[in-house]
Amino acid sequence: MQRGMAVLIVAMSACLSAAAGQSDGAFEIRRGTNISHWLSQSTRRGEARREWFTEKDVERIASLGFDHIRLPIDEEQMWDEAGHKEAEAFELLHNAIGWAQKNRLRVVVDLHILRSHHFNADEKPLWTQPQAQEKFFQLWRELSAELKKYPISVVAYELMNEPVADDPEDWNRVAMTAYSAIRGREPERMIVVGSNWFNQHQTFLKLRVPEDDDTILTFHYYLPMFVTHYTASWWAVGGAYRGPIHYPGAPIAEEDLRLRGAGEMLGTQQSGLPVFRIADLAIHGDLLAAARDDAALILQKNPKLTGPRGEALRVLLYLFERDEAVRLVTSG
Repeated sequence: MQRGMAVLIVAMSACLSAAAGQSDGAFEIRRGTNISHWLSQSTRRGEARREWFTEKDVERIASLGFDHIRLPIDEEQMWDEAGHKEAEAFELLHNAIGWAQKNRLRVVVDLHILRSHHFNADEKPLWTQPQAQEKFFQLWRELSAELKKYPISVVAYELMNEPVADDPEDWNRVAMTAYSAIRGREPERMIVVGSNWFNQHQTFLKLRVPEDDDTILTFHYYLPMFVTHYTASWWAVGGAYRGPIHYPGAPIAEEDLRLRGAGEMLGTQQSGLPVFRIADLAIHGDLLAAARDDAALILQKNPKLTGPRGEALRVLLYLFERDEAVRLVTSG
C-alpha cells in the first residue's frame, strides 16, 4: 500500500512538473509549423472551417516533434466590418490554443492580413490613413484583452505578417505604437516583430528593434525561390516554370533547360523559361525576384525616373535597348 502510494505521489509530481514547465517561465520555441488557410486567407466558414483544422491535427504536429504552431488570423475573419468580434472565429482561436496547451505546444498568434494592409495589394491605407493605423492598434488592444489569460510561456503575439511600406520608417512607427499598446497591458508577453518589405532578412538593418528582452525577431527566407514558390501564380519571374526541380543543388539542372528550351514571358510557349540577355534563371532566379521587387518599388516612388538614380536607370535602359520603356512609364 505504501509502495503504491509512493508511485502515485511520484506520478502526480511528474504531472505537476510537466504542467508547470509550460505555465511558468519564458516563451521558448525551436521548431514549429504554420497553420495556413484556416483563420487566414480562406473563405471557409461554418462546418467547413471547423473541419479544416482540428485537435487531431495538433496531436499529429506534436507527435512529429514540433514545439509550437504559428496561427495566422485575418481581421476580416475575426471582426466584422463594424468592428464587432466574430464569436465563432474567436471560439476556434481559443480551441486551437487549448489543443496546443493539451499537447504541450506553444502558439504564436499572428495578425496576418488587415483590411488596410495586404502584403500583395497595390493600395495599403495602413501607411497613409491615421484612422487605419488606429484601427490596427485597437485590434491589438482587443486581442490582448482576449488572450492575456494565457500564460506568457504558452502564447506570443506577432504584430503583423510581412509589412510592405515604401518607407521602412512607416512600418517602424506603426509597429512601435502597436508594440507599446500591447506592452502597456502585458509587460512580459513575448512579441514577435519582423522587418519591412516582406520580413526579408536583407531589410533587417532598417528595422527599429525594441529595447525589450521579451521580443523575438522574425524573418522570412524563401530561397531558392524555385523550390519554395514552384508554379506559384503570383511569382512573375519563375512561377510559369513547370519542369523538374532539384534540391539540394541548382533547382533547375542545365540538362533540363537544354532539353526543354526557354519559354516566353509574354508568348504562348509554356515549357522552359524566358530568355534574358545576361541572367540565367536556373542560377539567378532569386536575384531576379529581388530585382523585380526593387523595380516595383522604383515605379511606385519614382515613376518618372527623375533625379540621379532615375537618370542612371534611363542610361541602363538605353544600353540594353529597352529605352522604349521610358516612354511607356512617362506616358501617364
